[in-house]
Amino acid sequence: MAVTLSPRPDLWTLDPGVLHLNHGSYGAVPRRTQELMASLRTEMDANPMVWFRTVADRLTTSRLALASFLRTDPAGFALVPNASAGVTVALHTLPIPAGSRIVLTDHAYGAVRYAAERFARDRGAEVVTVAIPLEADDDTVVALIAEHLDNASVLIVDQITSGTAKVFPIDALVAAAHDHEVPIVVDGAHAPALIDAPAAAGADFWTGNFHKWPAAPRATAGLVVAERWRSASMPLIVSWSEYDERMPERFDMQGTYDYVPWIAAPESLEVLADLDWPTRRPQLTALVEEGAKVLAKALGTGVAEVGHAPATMRLVELPSGVDLSGGDMLKMRISGELKAEITFTGFEDRQFIRLSAHAYNSLADYEKLSEGLPRLLG
Repeated sequence: MAVTLSPRPDLWTLDPGVLHLNHGSYGAVPRRTQELMASLRTEMDANPMVWFRTVADRLTTSRLALASFLRTDPAGFALVPNASAGVTVALHTLPIPAGSRIVLTDHAYGAVRYAAERFARDRGAEVVTVAIPLEADDDTVVALIAEHLDNASVLIVDQITSGTAKVFPIDALVAAAHDHEVPIVVDGAHAPALIDAPAAAGADFWTGNFHKWPAAPRATAGLVVAERWRSASMPLIVSWSEYDERMPERFDMQGTYDYVPWIAAPESLEVLADLDWPTRRPQLTALVEEGAKVLAKALGTGVAEVGHAPATMRLVELPSGVDLSGGDMLKMRISGELKAEITFTGFEDRQFIRLSAHAYNSLADYEKLSEGLPRLLG
């Protein structure tokens, strides 16, 4: 490796007997954040009345910290459970006339595609899926999408695609959408902590998860809304903040929701700071690149070319003939026999393992996987 990496598994409570190579799905919450969550829950259950009287101020403090981490305007930043919820809020807010197009790509996350289909059905619109080759460069991505923006009511694009681990050129896509006077919704589920200031491009709506690379508690995500849409943007649950004129506060109070993850989330940002994340992130890039090469060599395949790969994920091609029709069963077998947690993805007629890297990983993790996986896939 070009960079010497000192793994820090001690910061997590992950089972040391398991190879944790799929941080990109559900993340992993650091030990100190878990301890804070336990303390907050103890406090809440000791006196629920006091807890719910004070929770609004705590949420404001947390929300401001998370907005600062994204380097975005706090007046347009709201807390939501996940990026899929953020996309749903955006589609609920935007005017989608009958006969118009909701444009997305064939890299879109499944739940986001379902949301587009639901709103298209409800409003008499059409979902248009733009095919983007896996290896497409930034200029090609923009050109292919721009061809489909006529009569579009909204463009939905990934910042970092989930299934194909590919970075899309968001600045250029925002410009192209606005040139066509089309609102753009950016699914930035994987972007926080992997892209600096991920919401800075000026999208109409941007949403991203904090439970992935920032390692915050699950069900913690952010929604950034451009000023023109803030007054119309409403939370998915109608509650006591319905008539609050301030957009972020409208999203804060959702009845007896469990606010502990949102309040504790900034603690995980402190963990990233202690890890010196600006230095750690390129180290993880070098780690996942080398780990992917080791696994590809063991499988007799290669690391997929995706044009612009994200900092901490890589796709390793599976050998031809591997049957993923019972994908969950195969993952359970790998989990049981190899003590390894991985995920499979597919695109067009190709199948991959999507590898992740975070601060608890070392090259030995990928080497151990490479020793046993070829036998199970054979």
